Amino acid sequence: MLVVSLYAYAFLSEFILLYPVYTLLFTDTGLSVAQTSSLFVIWSVTGMVLEVPSGAWADTVSRRLLLCLGPLLTGLGFAAWVLFPSYWVFAAGFVLWGAGEALVSGSYEALAYEEMGRRGMSRRYAGVMGRASALGLAGSAGAIGLAAPVFATGGYPVVGAASVLACVLCAAVALTLPEHRTPGASREVRYLTILREGIGLARADRGVLRAMLTVAFVTAIWGALEEYVPFLGAETGVAKATIPLLILLVWVGATAGGLLAGAAERLPARGYGLLLGLAALLMGAGALSGHPAGFVAIALAVGAFQLAQVLADVRLQERISGPARATATSVAGLGTNVVTLGVYAAYGAASPYVSHGVAFALLTLPYLAVAVLTARQAGR
Repeated sequence: MLVVSLYAYAFLSEFILLYPVYTLLFTDTGLSVAQTSSLFVIWSVTGMVLEVPSGAWADTVSRRLLLCLGPLLTGLGFAAWVLFPSYWVFAAGFVLWGAGEALVSGSYEALAYEEMGRRGMSRRYAGVMGRASALGLAGSAGAIGLAAPVFATGGYPVVGAASVLACVLCAAVALTLPEHRTPGASREVRYLTILREGIGLARADRGVLRAMLTVAFVTAIWGALEEYVPFLGAETGVAKATIPLLILLVWVGATAGGLLAGAAERLPARGYGLLLGLAALLMGAGALSGHPAGFVAIALAVGAFQLAQVLADVRLQERISGPARATATSVAGLGTNVVTLGVYAAYGAASPYVSHGVAFALLTLPYLAVAVLTARQAGR
């Protein structure tokens, strides 16, 4: 039941038909690329502010409760977008979305890791989380595939209603997740103590700190750039109705990357660095091509980034010990939000001066630095 619920939660949390078209909603409402980037910054800052406090809350109270509340907040934001489209409503929706993601971040991984450990399934964590991420991406891909016909039929209202329904169903699935952390045990460890312990892990163990930083950079850059994929697709000159298909191709690649996580769990550090370096080169080449065929290279790159992201989380979870697992995972999430914010700000600042393809290529360069540092660390 645990694994099935984890899979269902991962799928439904990403089965959001608004994902491939909400940037178009912003454009149709009259927002510029810079204004859209500012919304992404609001989203990122919200998550950054709430990430670690929500992680400590997850370690103090019920993680299952937070996994239920998160998608409900997100769905409320989506409903507001469609009903009252305007810049400030979009901003409020991103605040709700950021808060919902903060509640889920750390809680999902911590509950999964500890409940699987309780069942003697710790060695299966990488494979299960890889398949969960693949199902999440499959949910995104399914939503992307359905977005075009549903949008053609009912426009933004129907797409929005379907997205809200998916959020409600996701919250319902969260209630089926098992959790064996008793309320008494939770009260024995106070919130501030848990918060200090989770943050202190990064200072006390350099291995934990390196794992957190790897999670942050590997997750954030491609995750932030994904928001601009519709703009990159439009830049190739394809029809607006074709853009969801290009996005679908990208998510097929990402899904394949997630499915490979179990087999690649013990990939050595040098191999991990090589994986990141090759993915960065593929992403840059595909983005600079200016042709729809370049999305094949982008899909391969995103698949490699997704694989690297799952492996980074596995190695982080293996290093964390004690009752502050969700808090420590959320510290890594905070780092992810900080890097994501930097990517959004850089993209928005560059957008008046360079093409989307050039912006993608420039912002994937940090992956080369991470690849080199990883290889050097392996050498030591």
